[in-house]
Amino acid sequence: MSKIGIMGGTFNPIHFAHLILAENAYDECKLDKVLFMPSKKPPHKLHESIVKDEHRVQMIDLAIKDNPHFELSSLELEREGITYTADTLAELNIKYPMDEFYFIMGADSLFQIEDWWHPQNIFSLTNIVAAVRDHATRKELDKQVDYLANKYEAKIHLLSTPNMDISSKMLRQNIRLNKSIRYYVPDQVVRYITDHNLYAIVEDNNGV
Repeated sequence: MSKIGIMGGTFNPIHFAHLILAENAYDECKLDKVLFMPSKKPPHKLHESIVKDEHRVQMIDLAIKDNPHFELSSLELEREGITYTADTLAELNIKYPMDEFYFIMGADSLFQIEDWWHPQNIFSLTNIVAAVRDHATRKELDKQVDYLANKYEAKIHLLSTPNMDISSKMLRQNIRLNKSIRYYVPDQVVRYITDHNLYAIVEDNNGV
């Protein structure tokens, strides 16, 4: 049985906070590998401008190519319709019934996860690995973990990872304002963004 981490998101664009979170989850949870899984149409971002799938795939590939335990997964990109985590986990558990999955998220998602599609299914199909964030105290996080564990029998691990207040939205805004994103994003991803003129203008909902 392998222990597989799942790092989901739009990665629009991928940045160092994603990579550090995934690496810390790999190390603390003794994972065999971490799958970077870009979402196609996440329900909470249906009105957000997301660049084309091929651009996000290329940026992820550039960011993780030197890490032997990071892999790109196109599972969600290949599925039509709105991308629901519960559906993804169900598909993974059918395809790989002998593996154990660890879904990696920011701690803020712990307070929102009951609004996700079929949260009970999510908790029954995966372990949750959450990064501590400054928006909540450790006491508040522990209380939420206990609540979810009691209500859903959720298995939740809080990472001792450093807080990095970086968001893809902030980076897109910096690019549109012609501000540097160096040291927030791997150099090869910065070059890709520049070479393909990504995020320099406000895109329509189909990306560029």
